[in-house]
Amino acid sequence: MKDSPGRSRKALVIGGGAPNSTLIAGALAAFLDQGVEFDVISASGAGVLMGLLATAPRDVSPREALLQWAEVGVADSIYKLFPVNYKVFKKPGVQAETYRESMLGQLPQIPGLAGSPFAELLTRHFADASAKWNDWMHLLMSAMSPSDLHSGSLGLCAHLPFLEQSIDFGAVPGMRPEFFINAYNIDRHHMQIWNKDQITPAHVRASLSFPFLYAPTEIDGENYIEGAALDTLNFTPFITDPETGVAPAGEVDTLVVLDILGEDHLIRKPRNLYDAWVRSIITPLVKISKTEQRLFELEHNRDPQTGAQRRQVLKVDLMGGVPQQHWPQVLDWSSSNMQLLFDVGYRAGLDFCQQHHDLLDATASQAPLAA
Repeated sequence: MKDSPGRSRKALVIGGGAPNSTLIAGALAAFLDQGVEFDVISASGAGVLMGLLATAPRDVSPREALLQWAEVGVADSIYKLFPVNYKVFKKPGVQAETYRESMLGQLPQIPGLAGSPFAELLTRHFADASAKWNDWMHLLMSAMSPSDLHSGSLGLCAHLPFLEQSIDFGAVPGMRPEFFINAYNIDRHHMQIWNKDQITPAHVRASLSFPFLYAPTEIDGENYIEGAALDTLNFTPFITDPETGVAPAGEVDTLVVLDILGEDHLIRKPRNLYDAWVRSIITPLVKISKTEQRLFELEHNRDPQTGAQRRQVLKVDLMGGVPQQHWPQVLDWSSSNMQLLFDVGYRAGLDFCQQHHDLLDATASQAPLAA
């Protein structure tokens, strides 16, 4: 789709971060409700999945896909006893994969699971009691699943077995915005960028292969890990290539940034051993994210001659609305946390759209979601 003469081009940068990714889902839902469209989307880590849910979901609308992602949390009563999201992180191995495929045929018989494009991943919350029952059933099925995990394994979990049920990869090349994702090639020691014409399920799995959680993803004989483990924000498409003299994404006038890692409040005393492990992952990413944004502004977003900004960079304050007393739980995979963060992200997205209404060409042509 060509831009009309004089029309400003807008880009969206969606950063990594999984447990609190419903902040991003909520903001994207707000953008949809306000009729805000972007010419370019650049994503890394969990932001890749959020961006694809908003642009190329399977069998449901983008809004519904984002709302459903907010439902992947584990019922609080279960999470307090077993603080692991077994609905997202599945056991690895061929036997486990066969087991899941067999169980998929049984899931529609379980109340609340029929008709969901996230059949293995999501439960439909008709009522609190039904939701808890479904989560207990998921836990039972996960516990019974076989696995080939052993000391020689390269990662704890299977690579996003629900991916093809949630994203319409056939629609990705034809979607409106340009779309870029990143993954780090550990054989060539090079950050790889793929555009929407190149993206397949394997490329998305590569972009989400965080070390230890997942084994490296092999594509064409080369191994990749999650790009957000090194570049939490995928600014590369907006950086001028010294060989071609142009940026992969072309010229853009406005960059909107969705970042859920560059916040010092995420660095805090853990509540238990599991929380300590999660924060051991998040803590270095907080500083990486903040440094990335600062370096991009200083080195790649200013004219070397005049010092003037090449484009406007706007950051959505996604975490400003998180209640102070809730910060210790903000990285939990509990149902209450993920729903709360979706609402916080949604309100932040609405506030951002209202503040920058003219710049974003917001139309508000769609009915707002219930946050």
